[in-house]
Amino acid sequence: MSDSVIGIVGGGIGGLAAAIALRGYGHRVRVFEQAPGFARVGADVNLTPNAVTALDGLGLGERLRETAARPTHRISQMWDTGQETSRLEMSHAAEERYGAPQLTIHRADLLAALTDALPDGVIEFGKRLAGVDLGERSWLRFDDRTDAEVDVLIGADGIHSAVRTALFGPEHPTFTGVVAYRAVVPTERLRGVPDIGAFTKWWGPDPDTQIVTFPLNRGTETFVFATAPQDDWTHESWTMPGSVTELRERYRAFHPDARALLDACDEVLKSALYVRDPLPRWSAGTATLLGDACHPMMPFMAQGAGTAVEDAVVLARALSELDTVDAVGSASVVDAASVVAALRRYEAARRERTARIQLGSRGNNWLKDSGDADWVYAYDAWRVPLGPAGQAASVAV
Repeated sequence: MSDSVIGIVGGGIGGLAAAIALRGYGHRVRVFEQAPGFARVGADVNLTPNAVTALDGLGLGERLRETAARPTHRISQMWDTGQETSRLEMSHAAEERYGAPQLTIHRADLLAALTDALPDGVIEFGKRLAGVDLGERSWLRFDDRTDAEVDVLIGADGIHSAVRTALFGPEHPTFTGVVAYRAVVPTERLRGVPDIGAFTKWWGPDPDTQIVTFPLNRGTETFVFATAPQDDWTHESWTMPGSVTELRERYRAFHPDARALLDACDEVLKSALYVRDPLPRWSAGTATLLGDACHPMMPFMAQGAGTAVEDAVVLARALSELDTVDAVGSASVVDAASVVAALRRYEAARRERTARIQLGSRGNNWLKDSGDADWVYAYDAWRVPLGPAGQAASVAV
């Protein structure tokens, strides 16, 4: 791209994956992250085979496997009887079927792998977006009174995306009346719990109530995720503490093996869950969105991080060949029309799949009894055909 720059607002999983992929095609990239640095916050990231395939193509596979766990199975069980309703073999079987295993990893370990794959200076910390002037080139203003001009703007800034607001106005999410709890416990406390090395989902008496568990850190820790109805907790943040006593009380009628998971918890985080409808479009001019900025999902299919990485790969592929035009002197800049066409191809390739997962996650019945996992797990972002440069694909679910 010569002197042209792609700017990514947001240094999360999708934004960093996009930076790596774009640099692989020779682009100059700047990542603007509002945090002052990356801390070891958060807990789990469930990377199903489609996500691992995308990350393997970025050259991160060996690094991720150093700390990740590999769930043996994906199991569904009933909350009261413990009856197993479905069992999908993962690990080596998934690798043979899909070309990649399922990996469960601490978010900080994944961010560290992504960060280390980028040269110093690509990620600029402390850059909270204050305003955007859109045009053939986008002018970004930050709270620290600095600014930047970019030829392509990518909003990878999460559920509360400032870039999305600049492109399409304020969002209007709907509170589901459901809250979620998250905790991490040492696996040694769970001796005697069957299939502790598997990804297990305990389906509750209603679609809003469940417990999910899977291994982290090569199996030395176990992640616990639970949801339940509650109308009076509306905080959408994964840094707010919850009550372990409340957590255990909510699931007191569950099977003893499920309750044992909660009995092992010392502390828990709690967040309200909101839903958003699929956006009719992701791009405006030379600016676009990826990941939670354009398709935030309920967590019930565990595809939030995976679809963000898929977006990053497909977007980089769509932007891999851009036309340039001569500017002042010997420099050249990207042709805005070729950017617009590339972003249309990106949307055309991605919107139908992400909308289907977004709405399927809301329905929360995927793989409860049985079902087809291949349409999710077998997806290869490096090989999926790109859409035409014209109208983006309709959202059919």
